[in-house]
Amino acid sequence: MVGRKSLVKRLLTVDLPMLAILTFTLGPYLWMLLTSLTSEDRLFTEGPSLVGATIENYVRLFATVGFLTNLVHSFIIAAGTVVVGLTLSVTAAYSFSRFSFRGKRYLLLQFLIINMFPVVLLILPLFVMMRVLGILDTHLALIIANATVAIPFSVWMMTSYMNGIPRSLDEAAMTDGCSRLGALWRVVLPLCTPGIIATGIYIFITAWNEYLYALTLGGRNVRPITVAIQTLIGEYEVEWGLLTSGGIIGALPATILFLIVQKRLISGLTQGAVKG
Repeated sequence: MVGRKSLVKRLLTVDLPMLAILTFTLGPYLWMLLTSLTSEDRLFTEGPSLVGATIENYVRLFATVGFLTNLVHSFIIAAGTVVVGLTLSVTAAYSFSRFSFRGKRYLLLQFLIINMFPVVLLILPLFVMMRVLGILDTHLALIIANATVAIPFSVWMMTSYMNGIPRSLDEAAMTDGCSRLGALWRVVLPLCTPGIIATGIYIFITAWNEYLYALTLGGRNVRPITVAIQTLIGEYEVEWGLLTSGGIIGALPATILFLIVQKRLISGLTQGAVKG
């Protein structure tokens, strides 16, 4: 009897609420998948269904819309942002973690204040700067713009993680003949691998899903998938099949990347939250 009551209690307090949350969270994505697998002529008459499922929308997406080119643009921008963001974030975090200087606390606070401003306020100044530099509508412009959004929080993540690594390891490496940069490269960075992976994925997803910068600073020669998907929404008609299939394809890279490095990502996030 006691076991039956505990089972009912678990069903009511854990299993059913979790099922409701999963349904609410995954429902829109399942609806997108069903819509993308339904042909256009059946979509408006019978609605999304697995009956008569077809990949026609995915074929049209790559054959007529040129979605593969948009994916390449997004990969270049996201990968470039990861390289720039990690390079600056790791070195800045090492400085904040290992050196004491005047205004250090207030400078760290400035990184948080930057994230308080909406992205739309930065678009006009960045647009003017990119136009003056002559790099408007290029991959470099979008990499720099996305880095301005990703770096502040990344510095906080890496600083928190490096604070958990004893300074005595750096001192021991320098005693053995390493320079400060050598100690960072040979000692600190290997120990920071989970944190670097977690930060890199955060930067990648931020750059991959960015829309406002991609629309304003690119759009003609450089058109990432976020802008390409938006063009499928016409003034009088919406290509729901192409739109949903584009959304599914656009979400796959970040999802696959997360699944591949899931353990290291979780390790980096949890260890970085603990100060040594």
